[in-house]
Amino acid sequence: MTITQLQYVLAVAEYKNFTLAAEKCFVTQPTLSMQIQKVEEELGIQIFDRTKKPIQLTEIGHKIVNQAKNIVNEADRIQDIVHQQKGFIGGEFRLGIIPTIMPTLLPMFLNNFIKKYPKVKLIIEELHTEDIIFKLNNGHLDAAIAATPLNEEKIKEIVLYFEPFVAYIPENHGVFNKKEIEISDLNLDEILLLQDGHCFRDSILNLCKSDKNLENNHFKIESGSFETLIKLADEGLGTTLLPYLHTLDLKEKDQTKLRHFTEPKPAREVSLIYPKSELKIHIIDALRSTIAGVIKGAIVFQNVQIISPKATK
Repeated sequence: MTITQLQYVLAVAEYKNFTLAAEKCFVTQPTLSMQIQKVEEELGIQIFDRTKKPIQLTEIGHKIVNQAKNIVNEADRIQDIVHQQKGFIGGEFRLGIIPTIMPTLLPMFLNNFIKKYPKVKLIIEELHTEDIIFKLNNGHLDAAIAATPLNEEKIKEIVLYFEPFVAYIPENHGVFNKKEIEISDLNLDEILLLQDGHCFRDSILNLCKSDKNLENNHFKIESGSFETLIKLADEGLGTTLLPYLHTLDLKEKDQTKLRHFTEPKPAREVSLIYPKSELKIHIIDALRSTIAGVIKGAIVFQNVQIISPKATK
């Protein structure tokens, strides 16, 4: 039984399809099927129930797959140990970033990181939190940047910074003339939100202690863009909340419409997250250090109240 054979088993377990698993492993379907059959013959058991569509794991197959994950991870760790011993920071590194962080944070640190660590091949994906958790748990990401805490059993979190929420208030709004606002100043029926799937939306719902869909009675908006929400607010269609870093790029005329909350300021916790196996921890540490260096002067707020990024049930 080889590591490669176990990787084939894991691929079929994940995709529940031999053809798709073969594509992901960059081998032909007959080759993958033959290697998995060899594993089953060697063990004298059936890992997969091929009579079901999609293919399902047998009862013993579930146990085999869990152990195979451990073996493959430990095999990867050997090369990881060698790299750390040699002080080598390089190779492929797959990083996920949630959409409300990617546009502001990535340009701040990417150039610095690739100049300092030119041997690291960064592969960056913009993903929602749910997809990030899935990919981390299944070995398709090495680390990610997301709003926390997530309280996931198999994932570690290193806090990078706390990012306050900032209200965007159009000039014709009743609280426009206030220098700072309270959470109680927010009118739930007026708040323009990102579409479902964004944890920033869930954070605002948690901030307002509401589990209802905040939709205007006259229209329904499904947008993943803060720019769209800002333009709608300028048209007098409501207010919105923005992450602090996003406000730094607004035009001067739009800056006048920003209102900070009184302390403790509602904020999100942004962390570098990664599997507890700590594979490629030397690259993770380099990434954390680089981000800490560029974010130090941008986020200076201390008295904050962390709002959960998870949707309330």
